[in-house]
Amino acid sequence: MTTPKETTGEEAVSRFVERFAAEMTAAGMQRMASRVFAALLASETASMTSAELAEQLRISPAAVSGAIRYLSQVSMISRERDPGTRRERYVLHNELWYETFTRRDQTLTRWEKVLDEGAATLGTDTVAGRRIAETAEFFAFLQREMLGIMDRWAAYKGSGTES
Repeated sequence: MTTPKETTGEEAVSRFVERFAAEMTAAGMQRMASRVFAALLASETASMTSAELAEQLRISPAAVSGAIRYLSQVSMISRERDPGTRRERYVLHNELWYETFTRRDQTLTRWEKVLDEGAATLGTDTVAGRRIAETAEFFAFLQREMLGIMDRWAAYKGSGTES
């Protein structure tokens, strides 16, 4: 039987999961993927089975499957076998945010290259060409700054001063 304290704790976790998932959805992530990701993030082990996710989120196995597929494709989670069983366990990557922003950096590099080509094609003597060149310059700036931020994060994590 569940005690009132356990229920309150589970309800608080559920409220957090739904609130964070809503924020991620508002930022453009798929709704179910946001909920599954938030549930994994809030779990003690950063991993759950499909059945555990379906039960906690009160969603169908098909909804879990679709969310897992999306989160796997964008490299936010990985699949592992539950030891001694045939079940799969879905796990958050250890350095999830670091990896996510590193991949974002690669995206910015590709965008910058295409924008540079576009500016050259249109010519920087045109309004559109200047606008595209400025956009490429902005992405180059973001990339340089992101590299510095990632280096500072690694130093911060290595110093043991994080909370």
